[in-house]
Amino acid sequence: MKKIKYNIAALLIMLTAFSCDYLDVVPDNVATIDDAFVDRASAEKFLASCYGYIPNFGDPWVNAGIGSGDEVWFNEEIVGSSFNSALIARGLQNATNPHLNFWDGQMRGKNMYVGIRDCNIFLEEIDNASDLTDLEKKRWVAEVKFMKAYYHFWLFKSYGPIPIIRENLPIYTDTKDVKVYRAPVDDVVNYIVELIDEASPDLPMRVTSETTELGRITRPIALAMKARVLATAASPLFNGNTDYSSVVDNQGVALFNQSYDANKWQLAADAAKAAIDTALAANHSLVDEYRTKTDISPELERECIIRSIFSDRNSPELLWGSTDFRFTQTYQRMCVPLLIQVTSSNPVSQFYGSTLRMAELFYTKNGVPINEDTSFDYENRYKLRTSVTGEGDFVRTGEQTAILHFDREARFYASIAFDRGNYFLDPTYYTVQTRLGELATKRNQGEFSATGYFVKKLINPNSAINSNTMLAYYEYPFPIIRLADVYLLYAEALNEVKNAPDAEVYEYIDLVRARAGLEGVVDSWAQYSSNPSKPTTKEGMRAIIKQERLIELAFEGQRFWDLRRWKDAEKYMNQPIQGWNISGAGAAFYNVTTIFTPSYSFKDYLWPIREDEIIKNPNLVQNPGW
Repeated sequence: MKKIKYNIAALLIMLTAFSCDYLDVVPDNVATIDDAFVDRASAEKFLASCYGYIPNFGDPWVNAGIGSGDEVWFNEEIVGSSFNSALIARGLQNATNPHLNFWDGQMRGKNMYVGIRDCNIFLEEIDNASDLTDLEKKRWVAEVKFMKAYYHFWLFKSYGPIPIIRENLPIYTDTKDVKVYRAPVDDVVNYIVELIDEASPDLPMRVTSETTELGRITRPIALAMKARVLATAASPLFNGNTDYSSVVDNQGVALFNQSYDANKWQLAADAAKAAIDTALAANHSLVDEYRTKTDISPELERECIIRSIFSDRNSPELLWGSTDFRFTQTYQRMCVPLLIQVTSSNPVSQFYGSTLRMAELFYTKNGVPINEDTSFDYENRYKLRTSVTGEGDFVRTGEQTAILHFDREARFYASIAFDRGNYFLDPTYYTVQTRLGELATKRNQGEFSATGYFVKKLINPNSAINSNTMLAYYEYPFPIIRLADVYLLYAEALNEVKNAPDAEVYEYIDLVRARAGLEGVVDSWAQYSSNPSKPTTKEGMRAIIKQERLIELAFEGQRFWDLRRWKDAEKYMNQPIQGWNISGAGAAFYNVTTIFTPSYSFKDYLWPIREDEIIKNPNLVQNPGW
């Protein structure tokens, strides 16, 4: 396409005429495009702007994967009109003014189409920066192609079929050509993968400087995200979903494929294996050690290893993370329960509460679900038991708590803090006390966990406590994708490809389980489960892999998207949100309480396009139910 130079006045004329913000073709805060690419330094600033539309993963109010689902719950006193993800969880998504609107950048969503526009401008104009080396130019182009692919993917997993913006429209484009169409699912996925494939060869295996390049795209990132894209496309929501048979645009084009294609899982498996091989070649690995400041038991060391997977600055497992450390501080302030008496009036917020269903999700110490373990007292799990000598790593010796909190796997203790549970901040042990009138109960307005649980996984064991500020924050990148995620995607895709699970399917899920201190799935189910043959069937292994993902990636923003792509969200997100009776003293605390009864329907699998956009452009078919 012929390159066109614009000024801001021309832009304003175009926006007034067509009112399609996502087709805006002028960079922000730049008088002309020529100014943005006059030299290397200017071009590098524009490169940084192309990264600027990555969602704020570390902010729970705008991370749909965190706040819009069923794994954490915020008390009603803290949820306000700007807490958009929590409002979605409460069934308040709408088509008039959608929350987290990434389509046109409203209600705290970033405008992904403006991000795509800026990427297109960069790709069209980068040759004008004459003082760039060829190697730099290739790398920067590859990074921007990936970001363009990623923004399309973010829109795709949120809205389904979307317009593909291959290049920006020139200023003289006719009005009818501005009114774009949504492309069918398969076309969108193919385009995203095409961009990633173009980008990958010119991306570095690792960044050259963690100080100056942290968060820049590498080849392992690109290939891991390709695996996630293809696994999403192969999943029931997008692969032969006949529930969307009526979604046809005004040209008669069906936007969802209606026939299941098993080969899509093969493509996902191939992509995941390539991502794994590349990550290992780049010296990424599963976290398997924790350097403690004091002597601790092997069991507690295992908990610290698992906590440091998520919250370590230099985790070898992290492929890509959000580098705005302000938000990891916010999370820590919200997650940590009050553990000591403090002098400051507002040292913690403590309103980031795990739901009861998440506490029940994790396996027993034997590596099987609590309702399958023949040695676990599932029926009496809410009754109280006293911790005895030898259990003090996780429950304070001599204290009573629910049977649910005993004899669980290490990931449970690393992820969730509960009443009378021990809380280790190296080298000190603390005890969580959440019953009425105790340290971790309601303090100031909104400062309490609605469920009686807290999310421990986001608190690094090296964080420290003092009497004035409670927690000395430990900064780390919030993970976007890590190696264990790709291992589990590979196991999932392989299981779908094969007629029955085999050693290769077991291998990659067992690698993740071994790090958690668990035996392999076949041995665990054979020895401890009431359903010992479960791992030997495709359907049984599918259920195991799903639960393994939900456990391993708990509180990382993946559960929400996984439940959607599996078409399991209606099953899970219509169940009552429950916790303990936080107004109860003593044993009365342990009465299970329903906090909220959500309503999740078929329409919620895809977000609505804002009604005003549909009015301006009738070619955009609205998602069903909205």
